[in-house]
Amino acid sequence: MKRSRPPSRPRTRSRSRSRPRSLNVRALVALAVMAASVAIALTMPIRLGLDLRGGTQIVLETKSTETTEADREATDRTVEVLRGRIDALGVAEPTVVRSGENRVVVELPGVQDPKQAADVLGRTAQLTVHSVLGAAENATDAKDGERVLSNESGQYLRLKDATLTGQDVKGADARFDQQSGAGWHVTVDFKDAGGDRWARATGEAACHPAGDAQRRVAIVLDNKIISSPQVDPSVACGAGITGGSTQITGSFDDAEARELALLIKGGALPVPVETIEQRTIGATLGDEAISAGAWAAVIGTALTALFIIVVYRLMGSLAAVALLCYGLISYAALAAIGATLTLPGLAGFVLAIGMAVDANVLVFERAREEQAARTRPSTRSALTAGFRSAFSAIADSNITTLIAAALLFFLASGPVKGFGVTLGIGVLASMVSALVITRVLAEFAAGRPAVFRRPRITGISSTGPVRDALLRRDPFLMRRPRRWLAASLVVLVVAGSGILVRGLNFGIEFTGGRLIEYSTATQVDPDRARNALADAGFPRAVVQSSGDSDLTVRMEELTDAEAATVTKTVADLGGGTERVRDELIGPSLGEELRRDALIALGLALAAQLAYLAARFRLLFGTAAVGALAHDVVILVGVFAWLGKPVDGVFLAALMTVIGYSVNDSVVLFDRVRELLGRERKTPFDRLTNDAILQTLPRTVNTGMGAVLILASLAILADGSLTDFALALLIGVGVGTYSSVFTASPLAIELHGRDAGSRSARRKGRKARSTGKSGRPGRPRKDGKRVPASRTERQEVP
Repeated sequence: MKRSRPPSRPRTRSRSRSRPRSLNVRALVALAVMAASVAIALTMPIRLGLDLRGGTQIVLETKSTETTEADREATDRTVEVLRGRIDALGVAEPTVVRSGENRVVVELPGVQDPKQAADVLGRTAQLTVHSVLGAAENATDAKDGERVLSNESGQYLRLKDATLTGQDVKGADARFDQQSGAGWHVTVDFKDAGGDRWARATGEAACHPAGDAQRRVAIVLDNKIISSPQVDPSVACGAGITGGSTQITGSFDDAEARELALLIKGGALPVPVETIEQRTIGATLGDEAISAGAWAAVIGTALTALFIIVVYRLMGSLAAVALLCYGLISYAALAAIGATLTLPGLAGFVLAIGMAVDANVLVFERAREEQAARTRPSTRSALTAGFRSAFSAIADSNITTLIAAALLFFLASGPVKGFGVTLGIGVLASMVSALVITRVLAEFAAGRPAVFRRPRITGISSTGPVRDALLRRDPFLMRRPRRWLAASLVVLVVAGSGILVRGLNFGIEFTGGRLIEYSTATQVDPDRARNALADAGFPRAVVQSSGDSDLTVRMEELTDAEAATVTKTVADLGGGTERVRDELIGPSLGEELRRDALIALGLALAAQLAYLAARFRLLFGTAAVGALAHDVVILVGVFAWLGKPVDGVFLAALMTVIGYSVNDSVVLFDRVRELLGRERKTPFDRLTNDAILQTLPRTVNTGMGAVLILASLAILADGSLTDFALALLIGVGVGTYSSVFTASPLAIELHGRDAGSRSARRKGRKARSTGKSGRPGRPRKDGKRVPASRTERQEVP
């Protein structure tokens, strides 16, 4: 009789071979990602936004006319004309792109005087040439088919319809006549058909006597006569000036002549444009922002790495290495897609470092649970189970953050859109870092014999002091959930009342207006500057001090001439004064941004509810979104009490808080859902309490990682980044509290009502089966009733 091998050996051998194979595959993927990231980082430099490298951004909006509609096609033609004008200005690395149907975004790095650039870009440059019918007494002295305009000397001339237009122009150059001493002039070259029309117009004018107004030819630019020369007496009647070129003379200096030649050569805009937004950032401010953000990233990352090393020892050290890999992957991804790194984007990059810790903490806490339960014989198997168990919570929490990032990208504009891109890339990079790189390093280290013999150095062999204290005391936090809801309601009312009492300090992005920030040689008291500006004719100026030598002035409307007066007034008070930031937002754009912000907030709440309802249950989704709305109101209310500006950067912070707050609720409800599958007879409040105690270590450790990063950003950064970090610090604290003491009690209350309604519906169905709704039981033939059973089966959630 043949002896057969035990069936367990080949299975064990196959299982042992499958683990190294999967580890090798993940290791190859990690090496490929890191190699590609290094190659991209070394060969493709990242593009900095104007708020980091200095320059001017102008947003133009095309306007329809009686003959031309400002549609997508007209805006595209406008972009081409503007690009030609900017190239002639000599700006290095300019950007001209269409935004939406009728907007053009122009970025001019290094340009600190936006007035000249805006004048050149905004002029329609409609060039026309007209025959002169004679002199006129005033501007209204025009007959049918005629136009009356004043020439360069103030004389009114009656003009015929245009003989030539800008489409007939081949080129234009500014030249200096050294021989005659006439100074600067502009030479205009016409195309073939244009040259013939020019000869015909000058030939007709030459038929009139010298000194007669009809011997002139008027050259009109944007409804203004820039030159009306008389035809030289040497030109014969009917012959005209041949050669296809002419000269525009006048009292031009070199800058005016070059600008005129630029406008003529660049061509006319197909439709008029209006400047609706203008931002100028000094290079110094950009350098300070980069330095502050870099130091915040270094110090915050170092503190976060130190924290997770202390808590998780060897596994924490490997997670710290994965954090560095995360930074490299994020940088390479931004460079690969050609994204522009803006000031809020830099903050999002720093913030995502703290969020990248979340996935590692989830895995390590799960592995600790496996080790504590003694269900896994080794550290490596506990880690494998931890990665598998934590995957759903990691995916759900990151998807909710990606929803917020996507809404910022599609609904926001300018730097806030850049924040959405950076945050989204950071979330994806953190998942690669945690689920691939950390796993490869952790499983490789756990498989070493030295680690196998000393499991305590891994940091996951014990449950940790926080979990031990909770398990030892086993507090029933959800014994009275309504008390927690009442406390949350009190905090909500106190914070939210600031919106009604103090009102919201909307930034110029939402109200429109102009904001100028100055850096002065000596510190200027805001009250003193406010009084000086009131004496200068600006009584409604809002003056704030944002540092030892920084002063901001904000007004609803402020022209360039008025801005110069404001600058002079501030300079008289502060000595040497430098304008480091200048922002202009049109009222129509401010109203649109305010509307888009409300839409983004509403869509964020709806999207979170829809996702959580589909992923979990409507009960959990409603509780999580209720806690989320609680966090939003508190954050907005605190900023109202503090008088902090509510602007685009605050909107980015608010959307981030939405994603972060839902993360905590997702992790908690994911554990509740898991417990529901195992303990169906446990009351829902006790089961929720167990989920809170089991996930609280993760919540504390993740919150500490985010707080360390944000505290570094708040201390080291300045200006709007400080408010950004403050908003996120408030959001992290409130979000951590609400996930435990608002979302959980709300879920318990909603579940109790749902269970009560189901019980009532069941009793109603039984009563209807008896024919009398008020008496349970079943009828007998003698008319009496059989009483219903007094026992009642427990509701299973």
